[in-house]
Amino acid sequence: MNNFKDKVVAITGGATGLGYSFAKRFGSEGAKVIISGRRESRLKEAVKNLADLGVESKFFRCDVTKRKEVEKYADFAWSAFGQVDVLVNNAGMMLPQCPVIDTPEEDVRLIYDVNFFGVWNGIAVFGKRFIKQGTPAAIYNIGSESSLFNGVKLGAAYVSTKHAVLAITEALREEVPEFIEVGLICPGFVKSELGDLGAAMKFAMETDRCTAIAMEQIKNGEFFIVSHAYNMVRINDRHAEISKAYERYAPRYKGDDEFDTRTLFG
Repeated sequence: MNNFKDKVVAITGGATGLGYSFAKRFGSEGAKVIISGRRESRLKEAVKNLADLGVESKFFRCDVTKRKEVEKYADFAWSAFGQVDVLVNNAGMMLPQCPVIDTPEEDVRLIYDVNFFGVWNGIAVFGKRFIKQGTPAAIYNIGSESSLFNGVKLGAAYVSTKHAVLAITEALREEVPEFIEVGLICPGFVKSELGDLGAAMKFAMETDRCTAIAMEQIKNGEFFIVSHAYNMVRINDRHAEISKAYERYAPRYKGDDEFDTRTLFG
């Protein structure tokens, strides 16, 4: 989808950070925007600021971890503008740094509820409606550089949720009709209210710079939507280690697709 004029874009976690920046970005392209989040005061502030920028927008208070609330968000979005064309699954959270073996189980379940099941709820609710609507649509899930490698030391809970978002997004693009585009947005460290990162935030990429880079790729129909150049160093290191293991212990041979699951199960 390369033209967003008069399109309707729903953005979860849209009051601050990347979500709000994407709201501005889509709005500047002529889209109408419906943001959601849990903090009504921030949502109202964001809608006012968007109006000052000439962006037509509305808000709906929604906890993405609750499927029924996501259903109500979709009901509101369709009733507000008669259609929805784009979903950006942006809502997310982080945890304080902690080793895997010491991270409380309840914290892990909490972050999965938001970062993983929140995305799944958005996909399921809006995806079904997009299919029924039958017009060109798009679903963009906010992953992370941590979808591609271990981007945060002592952050396994967060990193694993973003790996999981990569997995469901790759599956989704194979399953939906062709008129629904799917993309995985993989930002690195950007300025936001995500987590308590204190003074380190001054080193983060400006959020609007990140979404500007992302929007070019969205309009070009890319699946992997990236922003932080140095990530390739981490990605290449990971790929090299995997390749070395296969070359040494499971090298290619003629007919080796005999055990390939994609070949066996279609």
